[in-house]
Amino acid sequence: MQAELLDIQNHITQYAPFDEMSDELLDKIVTNIEVVYVRAGTQIVELGHQADSLHYVRSGAVEIYRRSGELYSRVGEGEIFGQFGLMMNKKVRFPVKAIEDSLIYKIPDHVFHYLWEHDDNFADFVEIEDRSRLRSAVSRREKSNQLMTAKVTRLISRALVCAPTTVRLQEAARIMTDNGVSSLPLMDESGDTPKLVGIITDRDLRTRAVNHALASETPVSEIMTEGLITISSRAFIFEAMLTMLHNNVHHLPVMDGNEVRGVIALSDIIKYESQSSIYLVSNIFHKQDVKGLKKISVDVRDSFVRMVNEDANSHMVGSAMAGIGRSFSQRLLELAEEKLGPPPVPYCFMALGSMARDEQLVVTDQDNALILDDSFIPEEHDEYFLAMAKFVSDGLADCGYAYCTGDIMATNPKWRQPLHIWKKYFTDWIENPNGQTLLNSNIFFDLDGIHGETDFAEQLKTLVAEKASSSQRFLTLMARNALNRTPPLGFFRTFVLEEDGKHQKTFNLKRRGTAPLSDLIRVHALACGSRSQNSFERLKDIAKTKLLVDDDAGNLRDALEFISIVRVRHQALAIEEGREPDNNVRPEDLSPFERSHLKDAFQIVSNAQRFLRFRYNAGTVRNA
Repeated sequence: MQAELLDIQNHITQYAPFDEMSDELLDKIVTNIEVVYVRAGTQIVELGHQADSLHYVRSGAVEIYRRSGELYSRVGEGEIFGQFGLMMNKKVRFPVKAIEDSLIYKIPDHVFHYLWEHDDNFADFVEIEDRSRLRSAVSRREKSNQLMTAKVTRLISRALVCAPTTVRLQEAARIMTDNGVSSLPLMDESGDTPKLVGIITDRDLRTRAVNHALASETPVSEIMTEGLITISSRAFIFEAMLTMLHNNVHHLPVMDGNEVRGVIALSDIIKYESQSSIYLVSNIFHKQDVKGLKKISVDVRDSFVRMVNEDANSHMVGSAMAGIGRSFSQRLLELAEEKLGPPPVPYCFMALGSMARDEQLVVTDQDNALILDDSFIPEEHDEYFLAMAKFVSDGLADCGYAYCTGDIMATNPKWRQPLHIWKKYFTDWIENPNGQTLLNSNIFFDLDGIHGETDFAEQLKTLVAEKASSSQRFLTLMARNALNRTPPLGFFRTFVLEEDGKHQKTFNLKRRGTAPLSDLIRVHALACGSRSQNSFERLKDIAKTKLLVDDDAGNLRDALEFISIVRVRHQALAIEEGREPDNNVRPEDLSPFERSHLKDAFQIVSNAQRFLRFRYNAGTVRNA
């Protein structure tokens, strides 16, 4: 192949959809390409004219316009235009003008149609626009993981084995042994239809019956677990895994309405979930001191890498890592109570930020607070809770969760307050917003009660949902605050990189990608009164309202998933290569597929921020 043609081939194979194309098809392209140089300001194609080529931008930049004359898109190096005209009666649908001196490769229409007919990947790429292409990429990846596509009912391999609550311990043990089951759902049969009210497990029989030498004729209802965590028969296996992680349970009744379809156990999940995150959580609760917790904390990164390598999506990874972090916190609180004695008043330990949102990765710090019962008297009780907070915070630091540089921890007396003070905090932040209170809102409005009287945290969620949605000024200022971090996409869809410092020539996928997304999603969630904390769950709540038009919530979901999974992969690769993981990515380290779809995702974020400014008048209101 001539040197000039080889140069053309080497360039186009860096970008989708040519990066996965066969040598035969590439040869057909490069031997038929026409190279055209156009000066800035030149009209390349005009509306209604004959569409005779697919255009590929080798260098420079062009603008694409709608029929109305409105700017539709800007296209730069490695991107194509003109495909829609070739597919639709060979008439130009979008006029295009060069805005820089540009070198364009023109692929003639007969070659375009040959590629369209003989390469499914090429056809998929040119038939759909940026947002649909991103959705296709996200969907294709999720379908490769059985955890994402298989329903929990697949794990039910036998008919339901259950018993009435009136059964005795010995008989319950016999039923479980005869049927080879590790759990027994217990039914209240006093009504017209049996109703699930409890469950016992092998462990319950050992620890609650045998260990306490209960008589064999003791009713099983005396040791059963009530207030059960269940899962719908329509749920996926990954949702069952996350439910087990979040609630530290090893058995989940599967419900079809009010009917029990079966029970799935930890061992059933392991058939699909080889990342061992559930086993890690189980091990956390078996450790007797901080030294033991610190020893197994090294397994967190291994679990993270295994999940990534087995194609878990970002929601699964983030929820699993948050579940692990939550479990470390819960076990440390249990150990603190063993050391310090029973708490003098009820309390709730509250996780904040990414842990509360179930979006935690391996590069993270600790954000937490204590909500104390209103009977709390500082002079009498605070010494205990300060000691508890310090024990937990130091323990988390030993386990790899760095101290919060902003001091958002329960060791700070400001964040160790009775419930009525917390309600006053939240009310004041909403009713009297200023720079500091808006910052606090961004942090504390992602909250989750993870130990103790968790209803305290639920009361704060209710307060936020009720007050924030009715305060237009607060929402406007929150929206304005959410616009401070923008995606790293330049004027011509090029990546905007750090210019100096140790992260020179990189962009930060958290600060410039997932953080702006979670910020704007939070504003919409507050506006619609959502109580959800996870960004994906918030988007579901938002989609049920009229806050966003068309399928914008779906587009945001796809953008969040793709940016997050690139971030996840970046950190996993660093761990595998023995480097310290971070959020700073160099464009040249990304695959052409990732570069192309990241640009699509960042464009969605940019468009969503423009809508946010419009929806809440965030461009005109001044800060309080």
